[in-house]
Parts: sequence; C-alpha cells; structure tokens
Amino acid sequence: MPEPMALSLRPDRFDRDGRDQLIDVRDLQAALPGIRRLRHWAHEALALRPGESAVDIGSGTGSEVIAFAEAVGPAGTAIGVEPDPNLLAAAERRAAEAGSAARFVPGDAYNLPLGSDSYDAALCERVFQHLTSPARATAEIARVLRPGGRVVVMDSDWGTAIVHPGDRGVVREVIETLIGNTTNPFSGRRLPGLLTQAGLVIDEVGSHALVQDRAVGAGSLLARISAMAVARGAVTEEQRETLLAELDAGARSGDIHLSVTMFAVSAHKPN
Repeated sequence: MPEPMALSLRPDRFDRDGRDQLIDVRDLQAALPGIRRLRHWAHEALALRPGESAVDIGSGTGSEVIAFAEAVGPAGTAIGVEPDPNLLAAAERRAAEAGSAARFVPGDAYNLPLGSDSYDAALCERVFQHLTSPARATAEIARVLRPGGRVVVMDSDWGTAIVHPGDRGVVREVIETLIGNTTNPFSGRRLPGLLTQAGLVIDEVGSHALVQDRAVGAGSLLARISAMAVARGAVTEEQRETLLAELDAGARSGDIHLSVTMFAVSAHKPN
C-alpha cells in the first residue's frame, strides 16, 4: 500500500541521517504516478499567471512552491508554509540550488502567517489526514484567499484502502486498524463539504488510486499495521503471518493489489 502514513513520523526523533532519509521518503512518495497526475491537475486548476501570489500549505520539501515561483515570475510571490524545521531547511536548500525565488516560512494549517484576502491561489496536499480540526484549516484557507482566489486541497481517504489477496475478515480488521490510527482517516471524502462550509465554491472534484508497486509485496506499512492489529487483539499472529505470506506470493505471481484513493478538490472564493 502506498505509504503517506509514514509522514506522521516525528522528524525531531531522528538524527541528521534519519531526518534526511525521512525527507527522501517524502520525495519518493511524491514520485508515485497517481500523486504526479493529481499535482498536474492541481496546477492546471490553479492556472497561475505572472504577477500572482500563491501559497503551498504544508509545503514539505518545496517542489510545488518552486513550480509556483516559476509560474508567477519575478513580479509574483510564491511561499511555502511548513511546521517541520527540517523540511523547511530542505526546501530552502532545494530552492537555493535551483536559483528559485520561492520563499518558506514556519507555520501550520491552523494559523497561517499570512494576511487576510492576500493570496490568489493556495494548495494543500496530504495535510488534512493529520488534522484534528480540519474545519479550522479550511477557514484559514478561506481567510487568506483574495475574492476570486483559487484553492486545491488533496488528501487520501483510508476508507477506500484495498488489500488483495487475503482473507476478507483479516483484511477488514487490518484496514480498520489503519483507520483507527489515522487522525482524520476519511479526509478525502470530507473535503468538498469542509470547503463549502468555509464559504468557498466547489469547481471540480478529481481522484486517483495510489497503487503500490507489485514488486514491493506487502510493504512496510502493511507489515506495521498488521502487527498493530495483532496487538489490539483484532487478528492472531498466525492470521497475520498468513496474510503477509499470501501477499508475498501474490507479488511473485502478479495477483496483488494494494491501493488507497486520493481525492483532489478545486474551489474558489466568491467575489
């Protein structure tokens, strides 16, 4: 299964090498074909023009802010807001190496360090699944957008997870464990409602299944979550071992599918 859940790890608990590996993991996840396609869709929906201002909320290692900076040109503004100082530093290094005018500031989705009615476009990717109060975040997005401003919010919905092959009962318990250990597991399906409640107008809803490479087999996320399912008494260790063995056999035979659906919603602030 694709591993956005790894992003919830605490980077401050790692040494420098560990933090760099976590940054590498984020970049590898962003290289998944489904995420690349949704990002392309997001950039088309935002349709940035020279001289505009754009913000990426939860900007990670900065790739999208650098793309924003190129789109808005020297007369525009491209800024990334990110709470993790290690990712901020990585983004600043990346921008410097690229000779980009992209800027990065510390902050989170609940308290954006930006003025009201100040930005033409905003992006927020894979942040909402980690939020305890997503309505506060959508209110912040609405606050900083100018009238007519555009936003794209993208996130996974762990209720759409598919694990094949495996006993359906065991798979169900493993997925329920994953859902129970995600702060906002159904964030993808909730995005249109949250944005609407914040006073924004929905323009389009897109989705893409993030499918794990078959060669990976069960993968580290499923191995970890299935161990948690054993710990909470939902499945036995024997059932877990059987599931992982069936997935490994499926990977060898080509009969395997692990995926989760990511949703992307474009909206605008009324004039």
